[in-house]
Amino acid sequence: MHFSVPDTQELVDESGSPYMGYNVHINGVFHCTVRYKQLYNLHEQLMKELDLSKLELPYFPPKKLFPLTYNQQEERKLALDRYIQSIGQNTSINNSELLNGFLLSAQLESAKDSITFVNIDVFLMNGSKINLEVCTADNSSQVLKKVCHKINLNEKYCSYFSLFLIYQNDETFIVLRKLQDFESPFITQKNINKIGTRIVLGKWYWDIGYDLELLEDPVARHLLYLQASAEEERGCIPATEKLKLQLISLKDSDNEEEYLKIVRSLKYYGYLHFAPCICDYPKPQSKVLVSIGKNELNLRVLTAENNYEEFGFKVTRMRCWRITTLQEGSEKYEDMLDSKLELSFEYLIAKDKLQWITITSDQAILLSVCLQSMIDELLLKTVGGIKTQDVAKKTWTYVTREGHTRNVIGSLTANFFDKNYKENDSNNSPKSEPIIKKLAERFSIVKVKKSNSVTTTPMPSPEKRYQPPGDSLENNAFGMIGDDDL
Repeated sequence: MHFSVPDTQELVDESGSPYMGYNVHINGVFHCTVRYKQLYNLHEQLMKELDLSKLELPYFPPKKLFPLTYNQQEERKLALDRYIQSIGQNTSINNSELLNGFLLSAQLESAKDSITFVNIDVFLMNGSKINLEVCTADNSSQVLKKVCHKINLNEKYCSYFSLFLIYQNDETFIVLRKLQDFESPFITQKNINKIGTRIVLGKWYWDIGYDLELLEDPVARHLLYLQASAEEERGCIPATEKLKLQLISLKDSDNEEEYLKIVRSLKYYGYLHFAPCICDYPKPQSKVLVSIGKNELNLRVLTAENNYEEFGFKVTRMRCWRITTLQEGSEKYEDMLDSKLELSFEYLIAKDKLQWITITSDQAILLSVCLQSMIDELLLKTVGGIKTQDVAKKTWTYVTREGHTRNVIGSLTANFFDKNYKENDSNNSPKSEPIIKKLAERFSIVKVKKSNSVTTTPMPSPEKRYQPPGDSLENNAFGMIGDDDL
């Protein structure tokens, strides 16, 4: 995850005393405003929870007995920015219930909304819409489970999919971010407050071999079909004219299995596609199309003849990468599409030659998130997968901005914030319709205008990741290079 504390705001507590609020941004988007004492309490709990013999927490600015001067406030902000960036790069911390619960709690507190049930729209990649009742305190995982239940997707397949925020207008379809368990999709979308932004269900894995298990399930197969056909229609998966006609015929006859068999063999199936951007490879200011999939970052460079020259960069040959902000100003999401970010990665061009390559893109943070998830998936497969086990729920404490303390066991729940909140009675909820041939018939999907499409994907991460000095992210899969790669 990419954390930052770009700015602060002076607030007043319920007693009338002023205090400094630190605005926390995650993956390029404003997430919450917290006080120093809240982050200090989080730090203390992390020290108790983690095995410090194997993992050393970064420096945390100490308490002060007297009011801070302006310079001291700036120093504290920078120190907190470095601290939260460091813990965001460590998988054993950012996958913990403690950090996820803290961040969700802080987002809910910052939103200042009462906990209630609301209706939200979740879209499929082909533009179909599902209306869903959720709690405003539901995190992304909880909303995903409700979506899967609504469409009768077997629970064991839910982890193959994820929720994304998409920006769409008449001509544009851009994946902005993968929604994480530390955030409420309802609040995140509300904070963005930009027309054309929607929550979308899509698959989230890179190895297309995982398709084989999903193809055995009619609902999962139909989701793969809807996404693949939408991407092929929008030009994300190029095909010859002859193949296009064949694919059209298969869609007209509802032959999903044969359609997927063909489209899965095409070059860009399973890739996530990004908006046109600029790269310094093969030469400065090259206009490129970036795609990520099949363990590579792919560049299609526009030539003078309006053709594309293609370059592939294997993730196992990227030693490290970093994100750089080129433009100061608000990082609120409404300005995000106009900001300038860089993703730079150090690549093993030849056996003894490393070269930095830089992509300038508004989606640089998403590019980084995708690279990390692809590496995590590679590492997971290398060790033969990680068996999930039931872990005893730990008790942790959330301190509100006003200083009130609340104890929590395990993950955060909505009734933690609102004593009047009542859980949905599953026994009184409508029974699911039986599985029938077409997904659209099953859950009354509302069709909307078609648009461009994109996909994405993560897997469970190894417990420990090397944290490099500075702002770069080290690639643990870099050591997997063999002689054939060189």
